Amino acid sequence: MSFIYSCLIRCAVPFAYAAILWRGVRDRSYWQGLAERLGFGPALPAQGIWLHAVSLGEMSAAAPLLKALRVRFPDIPLLLTTATPAGRARARALLGDNQGTVRFLPYDTPGSVRRFLARTRPRVAIIMETELWPNLFGACARGAIPVLLASARLSAKSVSQYRRFGRLFSDVFSKNLLVAAQTADDAARFKSIGAPEEQTRVIGNVKFDLQLDLGSVEAGRNLRAAYAGTRPVWIAGSTHAGEDEQLLDAHASLLKAQPSAVLLLAPRHKDRFAAVAELLTRREIKFARRSQMTGSEMTGGEGRVATRLQSDTTVLLVDTIGELSALYASADVAFVGGSLVAIGGHNLLEPAALGLPVLTGPSYFNAAEIARLLLARGAALQVASAETLAAVLKRLLDDPAMRERMGLIGKEIVAANRGSVARLLALIEAWLPAEHRAAAWQAYR
Repeated sequence: MSFIYSCLIRCAVPFAYAAILWRGVRDRSYWQGLAERLGFGPALPAQGIWLHAVSLGEMSAAAPLLKALRVRFPDIPLLLTTATPAGRARARALLGDNQGTVRFLPYDTPGSVRRFLARTRPRVAIIMETELWPNLFGACARGAIPVLLASARLSAKSVSQYRRFGRLFSDVFSKNLLVAAQTADDAARFKSIGAPEEQTRVIGNVKFDLQLDLGSVEAGRNLRAAYAGTRPVWIAGSTHAGEDEQLLDAHASLLKAQPSAVLLLAPRHKDRFAAVAELLTRREIKFARRSQMTGSEMTGGEGRVATRLQSDTTVLLVDTIGELSALYASADVAFVGGSLVAIGGHNLLEPAALGLPVLTGPSYFNAAEIARLLLARGAALQVASAETLAAVLKRLLDDPAMRERMGLIGKEIVAANRGSVARLLALIEAWLPAEHRAAAWQAYR
């Protein structure tokens, strides 16, 4: 099975590489680091801690763990890998200047993996959430590189898919691999596909350990004052194709009751910005682009500035990257996308931690336990259609006390569930020499 898998991966790489080249025609960031996808790149001068997060969302979720690693092990260099240009940009922003190395994860062919590990020589590998690569994990096992699946999650659907491949994926759970699952259900699913009991832990979700950037919060307040003033504002973050239409229908209904309301529409992927702009134009909706806003008040979001929206502008298209936290902070209510279509939803905790009422559609299986917790406690509400979304938005925008009550509950939930990062650090410590541990760590904790 392993031989067949490697042959299939080798056959797939030319097509995957061609797809990257094609996407680079419209977005040149896809042409960055092309050789890295085949395992090439300069050799790193010292062995370090390797952290992999597949895309922008996972890289952002890993920020608290990354910060803790830098504080706990200041003498050990960091290597961050990702699979997308947006994830790469986020990784560079998190590291700052000269704080580590950022690369693309190579394709899972034996040669690419061998070249990558020979050039990077990691002391330990930390893989965020769910990334099971047989050749990569096998090479780590042969090289005695400890692998930690951090904040690991596995859906019931994925279990059946992995089981179809028999020992191919069960063999990735070698003695050097430890599963740090988000929930007991996730741990049970990993065990069902081959993870040994003694190598499986439940540590919680690192997303609860998010640390709000006070600068982003202040930027959100300034941004709100600049573009909307006293107008009611709701945001739809991380939206997908097939969802934007429903959100715009809901906003059109809301405008009948709240004519001055503003929708901040933030597509999940930047390669959809043009398509969403075309959708708005086709519907003859007066909108502004965040990337084109100019004026005198600084927002703090990547140095951009903003002017007051015209009174007949009802939608602000967020065609920028890295500002979502500040934009959430500028709104009254937050809808989190990927949930009115069968995507599985995105991070509900960021708006909850900011004290916003959170709305989600019925598709939230990517973080079902978080969604159920927020819904059960009253920090979030579920909507099933454009009609119900419009009705809930009207109720919330008309009731500041209800918004405040939901927001406070959300903040309490986030605060009560912190601690996953500290538990992960305790596992990582066992693999790294004591002399590299910062003396100031106890103060940090």
